[in-house]
Amino acid sequence: MPTLTWVGKNKVVNHHHDVPFRVLDKQYRFDAPGEGQDSPADNRIIRGDNLEALKSLLPEFEGKVDCIYIDPPYNTGNESWEYNDAVNDPKIKKWLGKVVGKEGEDLSRHDKWLCMVYPRLKLLHRLLAKDGVIFISIDDNELHHMRLIADEIFGSNSFVANIAAITNLKGRNDKKHVAACHEYILIYANRDFVSYGLPLSDAQRAAFKYVDQNEKKYALRDLRKRGGPDKRVDRPNMFFPLFWNESLDKFFLERSSQEDVEILPILSDGTEGRWRWGKEKIEANLAWLHAKRPNGKRSKRWGLEHRVYLDPSISIGDDDIENEDDEDEEDALFERTSKPKSFWLGGEFSSDAGKRMFKAILPGKKFDFPKSIDLVKRCLQMGAPKDGVILDSFAGTGTTAHAVLKLNAEDGGTRRFILIETLDYAETLTAERVRCAITGYGEGKNAAPALGGGFDFYSIGEPIFLDQERLNESVGVDAIRRYVAYSEGVPLQYRVSQDNPYSPYLLGLNSDTAWLFHYEPNQATCLDLDFLGTLKFGSAKPGTAIIYADRCLLSKEFMARHNIIFKKIPRDITRF
Repeated sequence: MPTLTWVGKNKVVNHHHDVPFRVLDKQYRFDAPGEGQDSPADNRIIRGDNLEALKSLLPEFEGKVDCIYIDPPYNTGNESWEYNDAVNDPKIKKWLGKVVGKEGEDLSRHDKWLCMVYPRLKLLHRLLAKDGVIFISIDDNELHHMRLIADEIFGSNSFVANIAAITNLKGRNDKKHVAACHEYILIYANRDFVSYGLPLSDAQRAAFKYVDQNEKKYALRDLRKRGGPDKRVDRPNMFFPLFWNESLDKFFLERSSQEDVEILPILSDGTEGRWRWGKEKIEANLAWLHAKRPNGKRSKRWGLEHRVYLDPSISIGDDDIENEDDEDEEDALFERTSKPKSFWLGGEFSSDAGKRMFKAILPGKKFDFPKSIDLVKRCLQMGAPKDGVILDSFAGTGTTAHAVLKLNAEDGGTRRFILIETLDYAETLTAERVRCAITGYGEGKNAAPALGGGFDFYSIGEPIFLDQERLNESVGVDAIRRYVAYSEGVPLQYRVSQDNPYSPYLLGLNSDTAWLFHYEPNQATCLDLDFLGTLKFGSAKPGTAIIYADRCLLSKEFMARHNIIFKKIPRDITRF
């Protein structure tokens, strides 16, 4: 696979390993006032360097974020924006000097941008769930660079699409020769991702014009294969006749009488096609089929259609059938949704739409090119489950959080958001916009209803470790316990709090292993027989115990016989 090389890459390719784990300090909690404003409570806005914030999220969220949307700096070279798009922010310059060194003084703006983006994408990849998806907004300045490093980090096989989104119908006047009307959204997904599609448009919903005996709306869909390998020669076993008896209004796989009409999957050009379903699936769903009479004198070809109900709870009754002849598995996904296209056109996606909403929410405040809420919402509709965790590590004006709250209000979802904003307006602009979305904004006919919910606001605190890999004990016992449980790989479902019935030092427990962190802030601890005597597992006693302590007085033979593994707590105990 082709890879991209740039000045400074060797310094940042593994830099995410060197970023310290830090605690996230909760500053305050904001909740919607009054009753009836409930929505998921575990929303977060984090102020601080997004590289450090992403690393600090790993203990809780590694492999658990369902959908990521990011709008990183486009690197246009325009340094007049409040949201500095030239990657020359003093914080970035300082970071480059520290990580890349003197070599960083000679970097081009593209080198700087790649050095900034690469380690952040590495951490985003670690946070993404095995069935997760990431959407990356970008424009021509760095599109091809982003595509190459995303291929490298997420894997070229994870590439889903490159969406062209029209964000400025008039075109940007800062282009010398051709006015740019569109931006891009790169989509990468892990192996188990399934797109949720988009809600049906009014025109698409109008196709559900038929009503059954239970007054349930349905549409009719051609059972012939359309597109792809749609010929008889492609799948000979998918070409077979069906028989319809008009007087009985029934279908048969074998001729029942001379009155039966034979229906074959003949394509519009007269060639032999094939069915989308195999015999077993058709036999299980004969009651869903409708014969389609020949269309006028020019065609004597009968057609065959099947029902698709608007109500998603009414599905084809063949879920237990494993039919190797059925290649159209995507039908089940897109029957009641619209398949996304690679070209998004509409005024609701424009930068002007984003500006108008931002101005309505926070009049008097300035932010160039805020993202359209409908553009972000469309990404979430495609990629975020109704109970998913959504992350935006370049939060800007908080459009992603607003889109999450709005989508939850529309479909009853319980999606949660995590926003990270590096710049100083994280509180005065990002969080303020989210507060307005929660409580409602505007007046009169322009008033927007309250969406409800709340969020916790965090800043980035002290590192878990000091120099030379020593624990920073000032962060507190809870933060240290969380980090040790994460570093030991204790699954979340087996982690316990200190008030568990077995031991206040227990971190996690299952039938195989107990993880214990024998730690006291103001005294050295010892793994000895006295400590083992305090452990009361009873019938829950596991086969192996992994125990952290400052010292160990047990012999190697004793520990091997009882499957005990000792690990020294990395701290200086000479002061005791």
